[in-house]
Formats: sequence, structure tokens, C-alpha cells
Amino acid sequence: MTQHVTAAPALTDSVPTREWWRDAVIYQVYPRSFADGNGDGMGDLPGVRARLPHLRDLGVDAVWLSPFYASPQADAGYDVADYRAVDPMFGTLTDADDLVREAHSLGLRVIVDLVPNHCSDQHEWFKQALREGPGSPLRDRFHFRPGKGEEGELPPNDWESIFGGPAWTRVEDGSWYLHLFAPEQPDFNWDHPAVKDEFRSILRFWLDLGIDGFRIDVAHGLVKAEGLPDIGHEEQVKLLGSQAVPYFDQDGVHEIYRDWRRILDEYTREDGTERIAVAEAWTPTVERSALYLRPDELHQAFNFEYLTTEWDADALRAVIDRSLAAMNSVDAPATWVLSNHDVVRHSTRFAGGDEARGLRRARAATLLMLALPGSAYLYQGEELGLPEVTDLPDEVRQDPAFFRSTGQDGTRDGCRVPLPWSGERAPFGFGPVEGGPSWLPQPASWRELTVAAQTGDPTSTLEFYRAALAVRREHPALGAGRGVEWLDAPEGVLAFRRTCAGSVFVCTVNLTGSPVTLPTPGALLLASADVAPGADETVLPADSTVWWAA
Repeated sequence: MTQHVTAAPALTDSVPTREWWRDAVIYQVYPRSFADGNGDGMGDLPGVRARLPHLRDLGVDAVWLSPFYASPQADAGYDVADYRAVDPMFGTLTDADDLVREAHSLGLRVIVDLVPNHCSDQHEWFKQALREGPGSPLRDRFHFRPGKGEEGELPPNDWESIFGGPAWTRVEDGSWYLHLFAPEQPDFNWDHPAVKDEFRSILRFWLDLGIDGFRIDVAHGLVKAEGLPDIGHEEQVKLLGSQAVPYFDQDGVHEIYRDWRRILDEYTREDGTERIAVAEAWTPTVERSALYLRPDELHQAFNFEYLTTEWDADALRAVIDRSLAAMNSVDAPATWVLSNHDVVRHSTRFAGGDEARGLRRARAATLLMLALPGSAYLYQGEELGLPEVTDLPDEVRQDPAFFRSTGQDGTRDGCRVPLPWSGERAPFGFGPVEGGPSWLPQPASWRELTVAAQTGDPTSTLEFYRAALAVRREHPALGAGRGVEWLDAPEGVLAFRRTCAGSVFVCTVNLTGSPVTLPTPGALLLASADVAPGADETVLPADSTVWWAA
């Protein structure tokens, strides 16, 4: 049942309402794994609200909440049954309203996930479409088709699910419906006016509650290739991992986002506080992603090309240049991200089997990311230096892709293990009961990585993040911008300069496995590893980043 509450107030007058999203640091909260407020082992909105001071002290500008809508949880909430209700496992709509109000009082903006490509098979529209059978008007709001073969026993086309297997499921009356993800997630037909009207209403519902923006799940997927043509198995297998398959990224999506931008701008004009939309758009190139960010469309898009770049100087410089050029062409900020709820944590990706090296590179990569012009995204727990949990028993896994034979690798549970907050044994303060439950088990070694254990330790990753975000906020040459000035550097080293209003900032990154000596470019601001600046030359440790006031 849909719940109703009064709208939360906008941010206090002390918080600027300029184009805050051009240089914002946005922190992703995966609610079921952030903090458990009631002791049932599952994170929830009251738990998130109680831990908001951690995010304020960390120094981020906004919090992005992964889905907390009413859902059967076939895909961790990305199968939505009611877009205007909070799932009871996470709390109530009143809890959501309280969270937004509390965040605003702390100077934090709130972005919520929106899942417009598909819903749950328990959504009332879909259930009614099944009940009414062939010819039901509600079937036109999805992609129902007759099958191929003499008896319609074959899927309508050869499309494959991102999670593996066919993208079609047959129902009792013999019809097939399209689901580009799990069978429990039927795709909407965005050619139908009722679908467009419904999502306009959903946008307004959450904007009225006071949220500051939306992260749009599968933003590239809403409009399907005309005629739903066959693609070919080999082509799909090659591209499924990146979601850059030919039935995605159709030009028709852009009119949808122009429509949504008009709604967002309407709310922005009412009180001067900008509402934004962020695209999760897996496209073949960063230039295609830029098309989603033309001035009358969305505000930001995740930079997946940057996220998937290896720890390599030449590769990183190339993707930074391409990203800035593409975003500048549409006057949008570049975004930078290293981890999220769908990928292996970057401290493990960069490790090559050596956990200590992985953490060194992760800290260095973070400092590089935060030095670049634009907006940055952090994923919960990276500020603690959490590694990927790679040894979860099969019986506790919940990633739906894990249970399918092909598609994504099914290991997303490893980055979704609940956060450690305090204490000497699991669940490390995740819930209110010592030794209580958590929906995924935490490693015993995390006792050394809790927020409590790291707070006040100047060598900890948490204090490193706090310091980096403080310098980024205060230095005039950091944050928003259109480019960097590359400086001469040895092979395997990146060096660039940024300037603003007479302030000069230099970033040096040693991506080699050995120390490198460089001319000292200025006064030391911050480093990802121990460094002793010399008057003329400084030795950069292996896999390190250093910030300088030049």
C-alpha cells in the first residue's frame, strides 16, 4: 500500500544552491548493508539515518541510496513492486521522510535510485496483465509476444538476459514476455503513454517528499531496438558483460530524459535548489554517454570506462582525456568512480593477489580520482579500505546471477557484505545487538577496519579519506573544471597541474612498482603513502599519489 507523508524541507540556507553537482562527492549507500537499526540482520532506513553523521564527518556532499522500494527482493530491490512505498524490511515512508530531513539538516543532499527499465513480476500492472490474459490492455505496457516455432515454443527472438539465459519467459497461456535481467523483472514498454505518465507521477512523488535527485538504473535500456530483431549469439556473448549490446542505447531514450528534465527544472525553479538526474548508461563509448547529458537532458552519467581502466599510466591518461573532451562538448561535468555495488572493490581489483599492494593502489587511485575536474562517487566501505570478500559460502549468496549458468559472474555479494562500525566481533556494530545477525557474514579480520578502530589513527584509510575530502573542498583549484595541464613525467608516472584564481595545484601519480624521483613541484598537501619532500627532488613511493600546492 502506498504511504503518504508531508514533504521534507529543502536544504538549509547555509548550503549553496549553485550547480552543486558539478563538483559534488556523492556517497553510495547500499541500504541492506550500511547499518541495521532494528537488529534483524538487514540494513534499513533508520540505520542509515543514525549513521548520517559519519557521512557528514567524512566530508561528502550527497548520499545516493540504492533501492528501498517495496519489492520481493529477487534482485536486491531492483525488482520494484510499488514505486511509492518503502519495503517493510527497510522501514516505512515516514522513515524515508525522516532520513531526508535529517540529511538536509546535516548539509547532505539525497539521491534515490529509480528503476524505470523494468519492474517486479509482482507489480500490480504485471499481475493484472497475467490474470486478464491475451488481449489485456495492460499487456501493452510490457513486451508480450507470441513465440516462434510450430507451437510458439521458441522465444520471439534470440536476445539473452544480462543475468544469463534467454531474455524471454513463457507464461501459461503460451505468450512470452521480455526481461533483459531476471525473469522476475519484466521490461516496461516505453512506447506506451501510460508508462510515461506513470513515471512522471513517480518523479513528482519523490520530489514532493524532498529528495534532490535520481540515479537512473539501466538508463540506456528503456527503448528497445525497433522490431526486436535477432542479434546473434556470438555478438551478445562478447558484449553482455558491459551491457553494451545492440538492443541498448537506442536514440529514443533521449526524448524521455528531455521530458524528465523539464520536471526537474520545474522543481528547481520553485525554490532554487537544483534537482538532478544521474544516468547509469552503459554505452559503447564515453562519447555516446555524453549524449545523455546534453543541456536539456540529464546532469551526470557514471564513467564506466574510467571504472574499468587498469592501473596503467597510459590507459588512465587516455581515458581522462577522452572523458573530459566528451563532457566538455555538452557542458557537463565529468564523473569519476572506482567501485559500486555491482563490481569487485577496487582495493581487490588492483591487488593482483597482494592485498597490501591492492590497498596502496586503491588509496593512490582515490587521490588521483579526487584531483580530477568534476564530480566523484564513493561506494560505502571504500573509505575503510575494505577488500572484496571472496570466500562467501554458496549457501549464503543472494546475487541472482550466481544461480544462472551464464551472464554476469554472480559474485556481486562480495562487495555487498555489511559494513563494520565498531567492536571486536561480527557484526561489528552493524546492528544494535552485539553478536547479532547480518544477512551476509563479515570476515573476522574486519575488526581492524571498523570506523571506531580507524577514527583518530592518522595512518588509517578512513582518516586519509577525511583529509582528502577536506583538502578537495578547501583548495580553489580542485573540484569543478574542464581540464588538466599534463606535465612531463617519466614512464609510468602521471603529473598534471590545475589552476584557479592564482592558486596552483599539482598531482603526481607513480603507477610503477618502484620508487621514482621527481623534481619537487611545491609544498606537500597530502599523500597516499609516506613521502619526505626534498627541497629540490622528492622520491615518490611505488603506487602512490601526492598532492602539491605549487
